[in-house]
Amino acid sequence: MEVERVQEIANFSKETIPEEFIRTTYEQPALTTVQGTVLEVPVIDLSDPDEEKVVRAIVDASSNWGMFQVVNHGIPHETVRKLKEVGKAFFELPPQEKEAYAKSPGSQSIEGYGTKLQREVEGKKAWVDHLFHKIWPPSEINYQFWPKNPPSYRKNNEEYAKHMHGVVDKLFRCLSLGLGLEGNEMKEAMGGDNMVYLLKINYYPQCPQADLALGVPAHTDMSAITILVPNDVQGLQACKDDHWYDVEYIPNALIVHIGDQIEIVSNGKYKSVLHRAKVNKEKTRISWPVFVEPPSDLEVGPHPKLVNEANPPKFKSKKYSQYCFCKLNKTPQ
Repeated sequence: MEVERVQEIANFSKETIPEEFIRTTYEQPALTTVQGTVLEVPVIDLSDPDEEKVVRAIVDASSNWGMFQVVNHGIPHETVRKLKEVGKAFFELPPQEKEAYAKSPGSQSIEGYGTKLQREVEGKKAWVDHLFHKIWPPSEINYQFWPKNPPSYRKNNEEYAKHMHGVVDKLFRCLSLGLGLEGNEMKEAMGGDNMVYLLKINYYPQCPQADLALGVPAHTDMSAITILVPNDVQGLQACKDDHWYDVEYIPNALIVHIGDQIEIVSNGKYKSVLHRAKVNKEKTRISWPVFVEPPSDLEVGPHPKLVNEANPPKFKSKKYSQYCFCKLNKTPQ
């Protein structure tokens, strides 16, 4: 069965969109976004030599927001530019070239080119196509899902992955110290150097009824943390105090989401952020999140040093693969 891609639907939808993309009234961005207010989530300078200050800022952001942006993060602007350039070029290829990387029906793997990701509630669809593939560690990489066109795709993605380690290590160290743990303990609880970096490219074509659709509906990320770069078309929204706000776009910043696994290991001190993506009437939005995840067979639960009689565990321990299966199929954890 041929899957209909949103990019193709967008090419033929000049004034209206198919019914299955129109969200319910309690989800439509026009009706549910706080207008005229851009959410200025905390912006943290990772190059600040005062580590205690950086730790405090990350703890505060992770506890109260579940989201922050980092600047002076050490990833060269040119590396990010090249990552975006080749990702955009892939989605501009002819449909049959992209379909060569499509995930096969019934595949248990999340990797590949696709449209549908999880069980859709009330039959509603998201206005997005995507490409998933792992970029770290080398033992987890399956190059069949890495586009061969444009020719520099592999080189540019490997370069980005190489620079990502410094940011990941710094973030995990600060999150760990902020809980009163040793600097390496949070990373070790997530699998240490065996943590997996899963890249996703979200491609949100222009949408004639953007106020009625969503690129990605409200969710928290399953990962430990997510590190995201967007193009310059604003679309990320976060839920703060039960209201939806646009998140400010800051050129050259990385957006960091606290994911479910960090919330679990911290026993609820850090909060995974509820967020969604809206779409644009005139422009295509693209984003590049990297989901930093535990290995699939690693059991994740509240850190033993953070639970006691006064603070009993708030979450069950379970294998990460089991957690993902429950969440994607919307079954109880």
